[in-house]
Amino acid sequence: MAAFEDQIRVLICQGTGGLAAGAKPVEEAFQAEFDKHGVDAKVGKRCTLVGTGCRGLCANDVLVDIVIPGQAAVTYDFVKPEMVPQIVEEHILQGQVVEKKKAGPYYQKFLEKQMRVVFSRCGTIDAESLDDFLAMEGFSGIKKAVTMTPQEVIEEVKKSGLRGRGGGGFPTGVKWSFCAASPGKEKYLICNADEGDPGAFMDRSILEGDPYGLIEGMMIASYAIGAEFGYVYVRAEYPLAIKRLQKAIDVCYEKGFLGKNCLGLGFNFDLRIKAGAGAFVCGEETALMASIEGERGMPRPRPPFPAVRGLWTKPTNINNVETFANVSYIFYRGGDWFASIGTEGTKGTKIFALTGKVKHTGLVEVPAGITMREVIYDVCGGILNNRKFKAVQAGGPSGGCLPGEAIDAEVDYDSLIKAGAMMGSGGLVVMDETTCMVDIARFFLNFTRMESCGKCVPCRIGLKLMLDILERITEGRGQEGDIELLEDMCYDIKKASLCGLGQTAPNPVLSTIRYFRHEYEAHIHNQRCPSNSCKALLKFEVVDAACKKCGLCYKICPVDAVIWEKGQLAVIDKEKCTKCTSCYDACRFMAIE
Repeated sequence: MAAFEDQIRVLICQGTGGLAAGAKPVEEAFQAEFDKHGVDAKVGKRCTLVGTGCRGLCANDVLVDIVIPGQAAVTYDFVKPEMVPQIVEEHILQGQVVEKKKAGPYYQKFLEKQMRVVFSRCGTIDAESLDDFLAMEGFSGIKKAVTMTPQEVIEEVKKSGLRGRGGGGFPTGVKWSFCAASPGKEKYLICNADEGDPGAFMDRSILEGDPYGLIEGMMIASYAIGAEFGYVYVRAEYPLAIKRLQKAIDVCYEKGFLGKNCLGLGFNFDLRIKAGAGAFVCGEETALMASIEGERGMPRPRPPFPAVRGLWTKPTNINNVETFANVSYIFYRGGDWFASIGTEGTKGTKIFALTGKVKHTGLVEVPAGITMREVIYDVCGGILNNRKFKAVQAGGPSGGCLPGEAIDAEVDYDSLIKAGAMMGSGGLVVMDETTCMVDIARFFLNFTRMESCGKCVPCRIGLKLMLDILERITEGRGQEGDIELLEDMCYDIKKASLCGLGQTAPNPVLSTIRYFRHEYEAHIHNQRCPSNSCKALLKFEVVDAACKKCGLCYKICPVDAVIWEKGQLAVIDKEKCTKCTSCYDACRFMAIE
């Protein structure tokens, strides 16, 4: 941060989460206070407001860092405009940290075991500023790469051990070498930013917080494989990401970083954004290419693979946002440095989006090989309301559910596959004892069924039939043999489906049957949901022995179905009760069945 030593910087999280929490009014409040007090003159330095990308701890937005040269940065969380005058007057003008308003010890705990490489610029620089990017090693990677031959660039990426971060984990350098070796001068480079997994927003945050970093990574790849034209395929539901990336591309053209003779380094590269319509199946590379070509986004059989016959029938290389973002750092610091991080089979760091029943939701970047327990408990603070950890869905709707006994599994490609899940793009949905695993399988299968393109019968019809069975089970109408039938259908659909969506869609069902078979059996044989989650099977009765007479259920019930007086046991009026589960979710003592 030496480039910023001449100024006090106020870093305000203005990713999508920060803006939704009110970052703009907070920025306006800071500017008003600066104008009111003449801050620059009083502190003897320029005081700069910086709108950064996502800081990671999204649940605590708006996050604000006060960075005074020569001092450690101080983070304030849950910042509102009315807090700003005190922060400016006491911290910036008088040098006294407002202890009551700054982030608690959990924020340092949140960062302690992280290793922020790809996210090192997100949250520390103005996402829209080329000057800020250049001050943080920006474009030094491509300048180093062009001093090497394209083959040497590919070998450096191979040496780093970087595997694709989009889900499959295929070695990036090997993938590049296939496209580079394909005959023909016309080749294409595509960045897959069609991030469709529920609860996943890693790629979006990189685009919002470090768009120039993505551009640099793609420039290195284009030089290595000999592609002169690239696309970033990003879903239209990411308007802020598209806006900032487009601005970065425009600035790069204006400054000569893109186009003919990029940076005067002797190679050409043009880059364009293609906004997708939000079809989950377009995350599959052949469907993505069909969408760019103006066709309906439907997968095609492989081979031929895109490296041989891809976009417009030309050799094409496709990687996702996080993969390209890692490439820049390989050339800043070397392939050996990158390979020194992580495990034997998974090098570098991995970004995860944690959602669900965890105390501190958001984005974390950790070295590969860290355990799931460390991610959930050490980084993200553990389970909400201190309830019991039950499972984590790893790898998005195509991943598997890992049970409590697998919590010490290492977070890398090979360990997660062995445990019955997958790394995927990096979504982790944490579940506690109130989560029904049969219903979770139904939820994710419903998602993939709706997102199926319908081209092949196993996916189009098979997923619908499986969903019908799961819905019957969660409604208490399960039949003997349903579990075995689900397993048979899972294996058939995985084998016969055309693309990765159908081939992986049964994974949540298979993993929940593998680890939580007893829950399926309770639903089918006893018409009982062990987690008290499936509405059709709920009784909604207060357990007198467990009730603490606190009245939480009474206060939260939206239809006044709970009868309670101070110091008395609660009673649920069955006639009024709509089975919304609000009382069950609110009760910390598991006193409601």
